[in-house]
Amino acid sequence: MRRFGMLYCETLEDAMNRKVRWGVLGVANIAVEKVIPAMQRGEWCEISAIASRDANKAEQAAGDLDIPKAYGSYEDLLGDPEIEAIYNPLPNHLHVPWSIRAAEAGKHVLCEKPVALDANQARKLFEAQARTGVKIGEAFMVRTHPQWLRARELVRAGRIGELRSILGFFSYFNRDPANIRNVREWGGGGLMDIGCYPINTSRFIFGEEPRRVMALLERDPEMQTDRLASGMLDFPSGQSVFTCSTQLVPYQRMQLFGTAGRIEIEIPFNAPNHRPCRIFVDDGSDLFGAGVETESFPVCDQYTIQGDLFSRAIREGGEAPVPLEDAIRNMAVIDALVKSAESGRWETP
Repeated sequence: MRRFGMLYCETLEDAMNRKVRWGVLGVANIAVEKVIPAMQRGEWCEISAIASRDANKAEQAAGDLDIPKAYGSYEDLLGDPEIEAIYNPLPNHLHVPWSIRAAEAGKHVLCEKPVALDANQARKLFEAQARTGVKIGEAFMVRTHPQWLRARELVRAGRIGELRSILGFFSYFNRDPANIRNVREWGGGGLMDIGCYPINTSRFIFGEEPRRVMALLERDPEMQTDRLASGMLDFPSGQSVFTCSTQLVPYQRMQLFGTAGRIEIEIPFNAPNHRPCRIFVDDGSDLFGAGVETESFPVCDQYTIQGDLFSRAIREGGEAPVPLEDAIRNMAVIDALVKSAESGRWETP
């Protein structure tokens, strides 16, 4: 920093030294279309390299996104001494093995959700973090968005009385058997892909872990992935109920019900980066909506916020936005829901 009188002015060199140099494993759509462009707009992130098992794909993505380095293998990227952190958007079954390899190469890791195929896998990743001393976090970007932080703030302040119930829905339609979301052995299916969101946000808002859970799963007769899943989570302070589907009309909504009010998150998960987001706070005085107050949030990109917060944690020694301990607990709930669907009973995470 340069000091002039009582003011501190940051030079371009200072800003560049602050930024964490990131490498990206793979050219997944979420990476090239959403996460990389968002992180490139951040104050703490520099996307320095991208890798693919197909060198041509890596070169194409690097050219399209103005990334300085392209590698034809993940190993080559992990061997680059200039790369400090890795973003891992690979298919679910590759999250743990390649995140462990990145950690063993001395790289911090931001891994896409769900962080593993089950809680036992996630614990192996936790062991790798302890062994290597790097930071590893799960990319639940929604936890960094101002609308969710505000919703939690309102709940904790008692704006809706005592929180007793959360209701969620998340769906899209995709029946392409070649899509990784529809390959069961790769961790496909609605519960893993999108059911993890209402589970995670319910835990976030309640600030508790569910004592027991129950689920219904309907599987696609050909692909055997769950295409319709409903879950009930029994928390010490209340209940959360959600439905998710990979073969229904696209829709998403989360509602938080208290003894004196209700909060509705309009677009809870795929929050747009080109228009304001809104939550609705209802005092329950009128079923036609006269008691609803709308809170709007300025345009922002939750992927930019996530990347900057993780990078700051690296530079400043803080905690990842969604640390592995939280990721393990989320995976344990998913495991218990799958077990419940098979047993027909309440199961304990």
